[in-house]
Amino acid sequence: MTGVESSVKRIDTSRPHPARVYDWLLDGKDNYPVDEELGRQILELSPLAKRGAKDNRAFMRRATRWLVREAGVRQFLDIGTGIPTEPNLHQVAQRTEPAARVVYVDNDPIVLAHAAALLHGTPEGVTEYVEADFRDPAAIVEQAREVLDFDEPIALSVIALLHFITDEDGAHEHLRTLVDALPAGSHLVLSQLTADLHGASMQQAVDVYAAGGISLVNRSRAEVERFFTGMEMVDPGIVLVGEWRPELADEEPHNGFAPIFGAVARK
Repeated sequence: MTGVESSVKRIDTSRPHPARVYDWLLDGKDNYPVDEELGRQILELSPLAKRGAKDNRAFMRRATRWLVREAGVRQFLDIGTGIPTEPNLHQVAQRTEPAARVVYVDNDPIVLAHAAALLHGTPEGVTEYVEADFRDPAAIVEQAREVLDFDEPIALSVIALLHFITDEDGAHEHLRTLVDALPAGSHLVLSQLTADLHGASMQQAVDVYAAGGISLVNRSRAEVERFFTGMEMVDPGIVLVGEWRPELADEEPHNGFAPIFGAVARK
């Protein structure tokens, strides 16, 4: 299911890439000067951008803890995995439930190059990587079925992904296809940039990303709510990522200023 050996040859370092820019914002080392340049432009517009990236990762970890501890979820499908950061989703899940099964999905060659790092999980559990594109949900489901039991609840995680997918490019339709494939009792975990907070600078960020050849979409709270149509929201609903169940944090302090909405809902 992986293709690590061919990935490095396909890495384009002439243009910034969302995963690598995000890695730079997280103080990672797996990025290139072109990514740092775009990251610094973003910081000029929004000095809290690095804090926001870290708050977003902290939201993922808190949501994963809640899903395992409170909802009893034992299977995770994480799309738009990005470059590995410590601790990653499988590490958080398997610390509480060693037998948890996690499938990571991404189509970025630099992420694929780090797939080996993603695959170190517990002996009792399963951690696998799938090379696929969010825009081909049928292929994702087909490959994920090799690892996950689609008769049992699955947590579908799309963290900081959908703001790179426009409505015209099928953001809602592709996500709905994925959710429809999940059994009852499954959950959707989502985070999304918004211009509801710091509107002017967030719109400027769209323009900066566009200049780098990257589509960026800010969505309002109402637009984010559309992604959860027909699902049961988990308290506290759609909130800024720093405000989602801060009591579950064990790494970072609560910070509610990042212009990113986060939520968890049950099918």
